[in-house]
Amino acid sequence: MNYLEKFGVTPGEKVDLGKIDPDARDEHHDKHSAAAETAGLSRKMQELQFKLYAENRRSLLICLQAMDAGGKDGTIRHVVGPLNPQGTKVHCFKVPSAEEAEHDFLWRIHRQVPARGEIVIFNRSHYEDVLVARVRKLVPRKIWAHRYRLINEFERNLMEGGAHILKFFLHISPEEQLERFKDRLEDPTRQWKISLSDYTERPLWSEYRKAYEEALSRTSTEQAPWFVIPANRKWFRNLAISSIITETMESWNMTFPTPSVDLDEIRRRYHAAARRRRGKGRGNEKE
Repeated sequence: MNYLEKFGVTPGEKVDLGKIDPDARDEHHDKHSAAAETAGLSRKMQELQFKLYAENRRSLLICLQAMDAGGKDGTIRHVVGPLNPQGTKVHCFKVPSAEEAEHDFLWRIHRQVPARGEIVIFNRSHYEDVLVARVRKLVPRKIWAHRYRLINEFERNLMEGGAHILKFFLHISPEEQLERFKDRLEDPTRQWKISLSDYTERPLWSEYRKAYEEALSRTSTEQAPWFVIPANRKWFRNLAISSIITETMESWNMTFPTPSVDLDEIRRRYHAAARRRRGKGRGNEKE
């Protein structure tokens, strides 16, 4: 299944989240039927990351956005967790610090974007400034409405510097969110994640949905596409996102760089060192 096309938001498309089923699972019946495919994608992604790191010509920025309990942490753990941490970073954007608030809204974002050869995952991102800021009326409409254009320009600038950008909205239903809140209440290992805002934000669900729909519609571009991922089923979420990341990276046709040394000379040095080592070994045996 080509999830790039199935879940991608076409530039200029008007998004209606009400028409997208968060329970979708494609042809898979359950997580067991998808396990082998997901594992294969994970191995392939590790190989591609190694090439990305070695080639050192481009980078990958992955943005994760969702309603509360939408599965951002789980996606990071299961999809990008197996990648080599030497070339992977995760950054979570929370309420701006005093220093961050003194700058423009993209200042703190730009500081965390990936260098060449890196993969960086944003857990929440610059889109909070057209989501929370809009719904909670933290800034006037004329300010947040102007930010869509600034975001598009910012992402275009990153692309021109060698970055590739994939943005995922993890689409869950209100019922699934409430069920996940219940799981947190009953699981001592996850109770630390409970926040009062989990419940105070729920009455604003429809307003957040409208904010997401406009953000998805106005900022999905060819260089930085959005994908709406059905995320009620965590295992399908992981499969779909793994597939999109892998297929995107494969399309770059990355190659390993050519050696910067004379391999024939290195081989001669290696064989000479090996002969000396064997000679010393025989000398020790005579003793």
